[in-house]
Order: sequence, then C-alpha cells, then structure tokens
Amino acid sequence: MDPAVAMTIAGSDSGGGAGLQADLKTFAAHGVFGTSVVTAVTAQNSVEVRGVLAVDPSFVELQIDTVLADLPVAAVKTGMLASSATVAAVARFAAAGRLPNLVVDPVLVASTGRRLLDADGVDSYLRLLLPHALVVTPNTREAALLTDAAVDDLDGMVRAAHRLAQSGARAVMVKGGHLGGDRAPDVVVFEGELHIFDGPRLRAGNDHGTGCTLSAATAALLARGVELRDALAQAKAFVTSALAGSATWHLGAGHGPLDHFGWGSSGEPRS
Repeated sequence: MDPAVAMTIAGSDSGGGAGLQADLKTFAAHGVFGTSVVTAVTAQNSVEVRGVLAVDPSFVELQIDTVLADLPVAAVKTGMLASSATVAAVARFAAAGRLPNLVVDPVLVASTGRRLLDADGVDSYLRLLLPHALVVTPNTREAALLTDAAVDDLDGMVRAAHRLAQSGARAVMVKGGHLGGDRAPDVVVFEGELHIFDGPRLRAGNDHGTGCTLSAATAALLARGVELRDALAQAKAFVTSALAGSATWHLGAGHGPLDHFGWGSSGEPRS
C-alpha cells in the first residue's frame, strides 16, 4: 500500500534543526512520504542566522503546482513564507481548494525576537491565508502580532485563540512554550470550544524547531486520516518525546535540535 503524502511549504534551515528539514524528518518519523516547497534558503546553525535568501514567489507557485500535478498530497503545512507576496501566492492555492488539511504555522518571529515579516505580511496572513486553514499554530509572540495584543500568560493565550478563531480557521492552537514556569500549556479553540493541552516544561536546551515539528506532526497525522483534535494532541506528545529524547546530546553550541527518531544517547534508532 502506498504511504500517505504530505507537503511542507517552508524555508530551508542549513543547520537541520528547523524549517523544512525538521518537517521532513517529522513526516518520516510518522511513516508519511514528505514533499517540499522551498520558500527561502537560510545560512544558520544552532547559534545564529547569518543570512536569508527568499525564493521568488512565482517559483514557489511553480514548485507547489508541479508537486500537486503528480503526487496525492493529503495534507499541507506552511512554515516560513518569507514575504507577503509568497503568503498571497500560497493563499491562492488554498482558496482554490488545492491545499488539503492545511496547517498554517505562521513563522513571523525568530527565536531571537527578530520579526521575519513586515506589517503587510501579517495582514496577508490574516486576510488571505488563515481563512483557508484547517488549523493555525502560532506561538505567543506570533499570536501577539496577529491579534495586536499582549499574549504573555494563559489568559492572554485564551483571548488570542478565540480571536484568531474568528479568522475562519477551523481550529487554533496557541503554543505556550515561551511562557515561564514549570508547565507548557497549549491553548486550543476547536469549533468554538476551548481545550487546554497541558504538559510539563522540559528544559533540555535542545528546542530548535519545536514549532516546525509540532505543525509537521499535525499535518502528518492528518495525512494518515487522524481526526484534527486527536492529531493536535498526538503532535504535542510527539514534540514532548522528541524534546526528552534530545536531553542527553549536545549538537551545536546554541539551541540544539530535537530527537525526531528516538535516538537518545545511543546514537542508534530505538527498537
């Protein structure tokens, strides 16, 4: 039987910890065949981003169209879209119904706090792309930009999730990984109902690519036919496991990558 197929529309992380590299590893870890559309090329490692080169939006469109013309893509996730023009280009495919089970991870802010899109890009997400998303998965910084309101505690996350749910997305998950404390709650509004996906905060130090991994895991599970609410819960559990698995390794001098394949300290896949 053929494997389920998913697509990531995202930027390349040369350090391998985030971006489409994390997405493809996550797809593989879930037994899903991954396809990729490159929106930007970055020169980065676990410590810093030294450069970003955006792909022309017309070539992003060509990549999407070419893959969809040949492969049975069952779910799509977006990551770094790099420009408002690329957001608009992706939104055109979504509006035409060509991006099934669309998971939008609105990559608006780097881990350093640097904004990755201007105000026009944020507006394009709100007006053009989110109305066609099955689920949108901002972190607290991104939710603050999208709602133009402070999101620095659980109450703020709840308010942001309800507000973003008005965009047209079927579900919203505001991720709480940037909050302080010993817990890492994610706030989900699903078809108007509020859910809190709580969990312990893991301080492994290897947290580069957590947002990419969560959205990619959600897309992979949707491609396999898992219902949305269960897919979100299972994706969170996968990220928690990948964080815990990386606790014994030290790859890079900064924020290291997750353990997508359960290698742990042995360097070998777990049976």
